[in-house]
Amino acid sequence: MPKNSSNQRHKNSNSRQRQNSNTNFSRRSNQRNNNSRRSSVLTKKFDPSVFIKNVEEQTASIAYIPRNTFSDFLIEQQIKTNIINKGYVTPTPIQDQVIPLILEGNDIVATANTGTGKTAAFLIPLLNNVITKKISRVLIITPTRELACQIQDELKSFKEKTNLTSILCIGGLNINFQIQALKKDPIFVIGTPGRLIDLEKNNVLNFNKYDSIVLDEVDTMLDMGFINDIKYIIAKLPQKRQSLFFSATIPKDLKPVMDRFLNNPISVSVKTRQSAENVNQDIIKINQRNKLELLHDLLIKPEFKKVIIFSRTKRATDKLAKALKERGFQAASIHGDKTQNQRKKALSNFKDNVVRILLATDVVARGIDIDDVSHVINYDLPQTYEDYIHRIGRTGRANKIGQAITFVE
Repeated sequence: MPKNSSNQRHKNSNSRQRQNSNTNFSRRSNQRNNNSRRSSVLTKKFDPSVFIKNVEEQTASIAYIPRNTFSDFLIEQQIKTNIINKGYVTPTPIQDQVIPLILEGNDIVATANTGTGKTAAFLIPLLNNVITKKISRVLIITPTRELACQIQDELKSFKEKTNLTSILCIGGLNINFQIQALKKDPIFVIGTPGRLIDLEKNNVLNFNKYDSIVLDEVDTMLDMGFINDIKYIIAKLPQKRQSLFFSATIPKDLKPVMDRFLNNPISVSVKTRQSAENVNQDIIKINQRNKLELLHDLLIKPEFKKVIIFSRTKRATDKLAKALKERGFQAASIHGDKTQNQRKKALSNFKDNVVRILLATDVVARGIDIDDVSHVINYDLPQTYEDYIHRIGRTGRANKIGQAITFVE
């Protein structure tokens, strides 16, 4: 069992969060390997009051009344059966509004947060459109491997007994396997931009043959430096196509991409609460105390039931994971140097409560929907305020109040 320690965490009494907190951070660079960035400037300019906020109580959101049930949608019976088998009863707002529009063949711009059911919102109608031969091939592009894997898993359950084929094309998996699978001409291709372009340059993937395209979490692609890759792919797409654009936000830098990608799109906005809105945010001042002991003191408390701990570097993540395991904690770690199978296993064990602590770099902070995370701990400071928001957005989901704690030197 984890040992007790006498150190106590210190709370700052100020509960007001600064509004103009972006000024306290250096701007994020457009690099794929964002774990390599240094943050000495950030630490010097950091204002701790940014990370203090108290959510007094959960305010009720207005209940959404859907216009449709899943049985109302004009989709094939096998898909309806698969939906029932997944336990889906009532469409979420994004599903209720977007599914009929995609079934009609419209281009879509949908602004929706992670965790709103948007994956099913595009998979269900696209499966139906393939079965009814309205479209022939689907290309789904995501910013991260983990999001691509999630979509592939969802697709497998929705396409049960339809004989439709799919392939996951992401880094960290054997490219030769993907090459062989693409030669069999699967209906659905799900992948990350870099690997998709690698396969195209190997002459095994032809973007021109896909007449339905999904760009998912496009604002995250912008943050991660993938926009030039997306522009390259868009230029290779057929003129006649259905284009679906999903993003939590629409920064002005995305407007040129939207103009090139979409044709008379219908816009749908289903914004839930902001990711930080349901999260109590506090700091712990280290004050030359042992940082690991302070973390230990938190993790042994019964309310810390399911915790994500963010470190700045891959090496620091592994080192901290080892230290916690030596103290008797069940923990897994995830970062860019882990193989895809290692990353998938760590996330699966955390989701299934095999381990209750997940240590991560910012790779896990974007687009991953993990239920019932009680706490997020920023063991190391994030690089930007946007990174901070993405980190703490892993808790306080599904209209629950979450807890975020940031260690400050």
